[in-house]
Amino acid sequence: MTSPLEQKKIKLSGPSMVTANRTWDGAVIYRTAEQGWSTELTDAAVVRTSDDARALLAESVADDVGAIGAYIAPVEVRDTGKIGPGNLREQIRSAGLTIDLPVPAQA
Repeated sequence: MTSPLEQKKIKLSGPSMVTANRTWDGAVIYRTAEQGWSTELTDAAVVRTSDDARALLAESVADDVGAIGAYIAPVEVRDTGKIGPGNLREQIRSAGLTIDLPVPAQA
């Protein structure tokens, strides 16, 4: 994972989005076109140029109250227009927890 501070030279190889973790519960969240956050990947704002990705990342990092650890990640845009994870890491993150927590997660 590349730190947002190290993503100054952004080189996209396809459609991308910004993802982070919600500060109050650690949930995986995605930056939306409405400058908010969603836990649904399908709500993510998809960018296709380095300049757009840099702008979306900067706006996301500035929202350090709602999210932490924002970074650019690839997405797959299917023929139907549906968005899916673009790599294995994002497939795992979008599927949720991979272990049982010692205490119940709060909604």
